[in-house]
Amino acid sequence: MKILSTVLVVSLVACSKTPSPPLAAPDTGTEADTAQAEATVADTSATAVDDLGAILEPIRAANALPGLSAAVFDDRGLLAIGAAGLRKQGDPTLVTKDDVWHLGSDTKAMTATLTALLVEDGVVKWTTTLAEAFPEWTSTMNVGYRTVTLEMLLSHRGGAPADVPADIWADMWKPGVAADQRLAAVKAMLSRPPETPPGTAFVYANAGYMMVGAALEHATSVTWESLMSERIFGKLGMSSCGFGYAGTIGKVDQPWGHTVSGTTLTPVPPGPMADNPPSLGPAGTAHCGLVDWAKFLHVHLVGAEGSPTLVSAASITKLQTPWTGGDYALGWLVASRSWGGGTVLTHTGSNTMNTATVWIAPKKNRLLVAVTNRGDDVAFKGVDAVFAPLIEKYLK
Repeated sequence: MKILSTVLVVSLVACSKTPSPPLAAPDTGTEADTAQAEATVADTSATAVDDLGAILEPIRAANALPGLSAAVFDDRGLLAIGAAGLRKQGDPTLVTKDDVWHLGSDTKAMTATLTALLVEDGVVKWTTTLAEAFPEWTSTMNVGYRTVTLEMLLSHRGGAPADVPADIWADMWKPGVAADQRLAAVKAMLSRPPETPPGTAFVYANAGYMMVGAALEHATSVTWESLMSERIFGKLGMSSCGFGYAGTIGKVDQPWGHTVSGTTLTPVPPGPMADNPPSLGPAGTAHCGLVDWAKFLHVHLVGAEGSPTLVSAASITKLQTPWTGGDYALGWLVASRSWGGGTVLTHTGSNTMNTATVWIAPKKNRLLVAVTNRGDDVAFKGVDAVFAPLIEKYLK
């Protein structure tokens, strides 16, 4: 079974720099202002930034990563970016700073933020229960799930299974419409008992995010993919972002993911087997270029310090506050690091063929990202190794 995983590590030592223009203007609710924000971002593309290639190449080589890319931003824009290595092992095509990377479970923060937007619209509540979300399933829904809320699921406290049951997982691979398959999978899972008593233990569960995605679809009659494309990607001008594998079938126009057997890397061509089933979407099927991904991360960077952004201050607080007694908020692991000046946000995503990690340090006005097109433990360690030199140079 292919799963998305979260490896939330980095114990690092952790300035300011002349800021560049904004990544994105605060959301003002008008098409004209949104267009202006996108134009501002476009105008910054020629701004001189540091090239991280010399930092990345030795890390890439030491960890046998096909390709590696990373970037550093502050609240006004891009400070540094770089790329090293290959889009596909055995092919000479190099990765570039503009390439599109699979984000895996880093999609979860996007799904949680989308939920916040719909809470603000009055479409759902954080306390909306699964029984309220799917009232027509009263006779089939296991009693243990009926009082589970959206907030519980987004915090991985809703009792959802750590792994989608094998029979349901197999059905998710069959041809069909992603939203329909997601609804069917969620209905089947909710007919079975929760894996743990809801509201108690933390169990990292992609299934819980599928349940939230299906609930949002049911409440709006719009697919999760369309909601995400309109309310987040479109609103923030994230034009390179989409779902599933990136690139064109039969071409090496974007990084290919890689599977690993021993020391052998096997590139996986663009196509259905290059990602998890589309119905898993809300848990982790987004892909983005690094600059576009940062437009979303910017929402959480500036929001954490109280600046106006895509969602309200109350929503930012909800999204970034861990469950009592835990360290996982809604799509974010919340930690404390001296190099970050205190509280930082982080997450790692992988579809087992790619890896992406983000760190946000609001007190230091920095966000850092690193990605590779390999998805095993070696890849996690390689990506993790990128952050030490970036912190030394950009947060000291």
